[in-house]
Amino acid sequence: LFTGVCCCCAALRPRYKRLVDNIFPEDPKDGLVKADMEKLTFYAVSAPEKLDRIGAYLAERLSRDVVRHRYGYVLIAMEALDQLLMACHSQSIKPFVESFLHMVAKLLESGEPKLQVLGTNSFVKFANIEEDTPSYHRRYDFFVSRFSAMCHSCDHDPEIQTEIRIAGIRGIQGVVRKTVNDELRATIWEPQHMDKIVPSLLFNMHKIEDIDSRIGPPSSPTGGEKEENPAVLAENCFRELLGRATYGNMNNAVKPVFAHLDHHRLWDPNEFAVSCFKIIMYSIQAQYSHHVIQEILGHLDARKRDSPRVRAGIIQVLLEAVAIAAKGSIGPTVLEVFNTLLKHLRISVDFELGDRRSSAGSATFSTSSKESDERIVQNAIIQTIGFFGSNLPDYQRSEIMMFIMGKVPVLGTTSQSLDTSHLGDLGTRRIQIMLLRSLLMVTSGYKATTITNALPPPFLDPLLSPSLMEDSELRQLVLEILHNLIDRHDNRAKLRGIRIIPDVSDLKIKRDKISRQDVSFMKKHGQQLYRHIYLGCKEEDNVQKNFELLFTTLALTTIELANEEVVIDLIRLAIALQDIAIINEDNLPMFNRCGIMALVAAYLNFLSQMIAVPAFCQHISKVIETRSLEASYFLPETIFKDKCNLPKSLEKHEKDLFFLTNKIAESLGGSGYSVERLSVPYVPQVTDEDRLSRRKSIVDTVSIQVDILPGNNTEDKIDNTEEITFEALKKAIDNNGLEEQEKEKRRLVIEKFQKAPFEEIAAQCETKANLLHDRLAQILELTIRPPPSPSGTMTITAGHAHYQSVPVYEMKFPDLCVY
Repeated sequence: LFTGVCCCCAALRPRYKRLVDNIFPEDPKDGLVKADMEKLTFYAVSAPEKLDRIGAYLAERLSRDVVRHRYGYVLIAMEALDQLLMACHSQSIKPFVESFLHMVAKLLESGEPKLQVLGTNSFVKFANIEEDTPSYHRRYDFFVSRFSAMCHSCDHDPEIQTEIRIAGIRGIQGVVRKTVNDELRATIWEPQHMDKIVPSLLFNMHKIEDIDSRIGPPSSPTGGEKEENPAVLAENCFRELLGRATYGNMNNAVKPVFAHLDHHRLWDPNEFAVSCFKIIMYSIQAQYSHHVIQEILGHLDARKRDSPRVRAGIIQVLLEAVAIAAKGSIGPTVLEVFNTLLKHLRISVDFELGDRRSSAGSATFSTSSKESDERIVQNAIIQTIGFFGSNLPDYQRSEIMMFIMGKVPVLGTTSQSLDTSHLGDLGTRRIQIMLLRSLLMVTSGYKATTITNALPPPFLDPLLSPSLMEDSELRQLVLEILHNLIDRHDNRAKLRGIRIIPDVSDLKIKRDKISRQDVSFMKKHGQQLYRHIYLGCKEEDNVQKNFELLFTTLALTTIELANEEVVIDLIRLAIALQDIAIINEDNLPMFNRCGIMALVAAYLNFLSQMIAVPAFCQHISKVIETRSLEASYFLPETIFKDKCNLPKSLEKHEKDLFFLTNKIAESLGGSGYSVERLSVPYVPQVTDEDRLSRRKSIVDTVSIQVDILPGNNTEDKIDNTEEITFEALKKAIDNNGLEEQEKEKRRLVIEKFQKAPFEEIAAQCETKANLLHDRLAQILELTIRPPPSPSGTMTITAGHAHYQSVPVYEMKFPDLCVY
């Protein structure tokens, strides 16, 4: 009777329940009954409206089996759900999915690791299914939270811990894939979700033993490695997440990275931080790279009060990021990067000097430790600026060169945008050196088609200003920057080190024919370059490196920019340098004087072989040979040794030890060179830069006064000064050089009218006009009476002499310059 009743009840049950019950065997070890599963699948496909009831009944059975710990039946129920999901794609699957997700949530909430893994696997399969229509009401908040918690599993059993973490990562990956493919994909990018997902992935990525093995573009790990290593799986999930990010949600994906690194103090050391941002930069779309750089800059501003090592770690991350972004397009953030870095450079110097002042009475170790930490920050900033600039396209690099040069503080000026007024002289010097070091890195490898593009006047003038400073390091940096810009054929390495080169042809110097643009540049700015080389040799604090760089500068100028006219100018410059050492008006130490003599010998030896005039080469070689026998301290191989016996004076040396102008002129004149200018001693120009430098101004040693009006032999005080100065210069040169001196004088006048401000020229002209008017009145004591008749005549009285009335246009005033 009992059996019959049960049979009657079973027959009255709905068909979908009977089909569901039939897939469960009596012994769960036997697994899913495949024949009955096929019937259930056929029924679900044929009657899709029953799917929601099938799902609800399966969920009911699964919940009961979970509570009773009948895990075998739980596995069978989930397998059946998976097969139904894969087979059914109708619109009615939406209610079934809700039941499915409810069952997955039950499994994830259980404390049994096997069930958590089972639920995760089912969710991943579901995430890979493409639904026909979007679901506007479904949310995955619970799954994000649960999978993120699983990523932080701390189970005592390492194997179970790894298994749960892998399941959590795969679950997050499934959520990302499902929501990105869904119409409501924006929900996953909300901050409350990203703040859970990103730190969970980073937590597992931090367990990577070999960080450097995966810092490049996405790799393709093997299936076994991908499943067994949570670090590898987390990294691939992180890459996939970033690859799907768009401009609008990039912030939400990147900011949790900063929070994680801050919370776990991973900026110092920063290996993991660097690897994270390399992954970010390689994973995101190229057009969004500038957005990440902006975020790093913003975080650097936010942490500007942190320890130097933390700031250095952030800057190092920025360096790696811009190194990748510079290969593509980084948009409008170029100047923003440099502005921010220069601001933090000034802040770092301020901190360094502040610590030095406040720690004046404290322990030496503490002070030096803080200073060294700030130096780490400063070096990181310089490296970032230089590396970033050197990887930019040439058209952008030239703008950055101008931008950095405009930030270099120059003593005596207040127009610089980088404020260093409160840093003092020491802080200003530090800023100057660091900016020039950055500029040196930016100019490295820069190849301009013409020298005018590499050294435009707005860049050349401020660049050469530091070469007037009493700081050998500043002058060295300026010369090295010039080498980067002038050397367009990579000859600098062949010229490294000052020496007497036996055969220049062995160096295999590369050079092209001098272009018209380069010839024009040397006509306009050649004297400016010669002047700074000349003044650079006169500095008392010059060391061997300074002389080596000066030699390289002269040699590169010869290779890249020298035609016949420039060669003559360079020889005049070399003879003038020799005169500096011999006459010694500046009271230079004996080492400097001998160093200048060695520099002149090395350069003229190089120049003579470059222009290959036999007589010129013979004279240079003879002088060098004589020096090697009688005065080896005039040669670079001897003077720059550690122990070198210096002479007490240079006045008693024979002329055979010196390079003579007349012999050079004689040797070059026979080869077609215009040697008339060699008889005119080189005199550097006087510019406004002298007042900006902290060195003895050239105005104190060379007095050249140029008047826009012809001089007159009067007893006026001003004219007497001009006349005396002119006579002094006239005695200093011979008759053949007088004409050249006049040409130079006229050239200076023309240059003054071309470059001087209009207000200055107008004021000077007005002064001269007033002076002429006074002279005219004093000499003639003019009394001009109105003309008595319309004929336009007037009577002139000069002293006691009276002149008849003459027409105005016929008046003549001899010996006067009338304007």
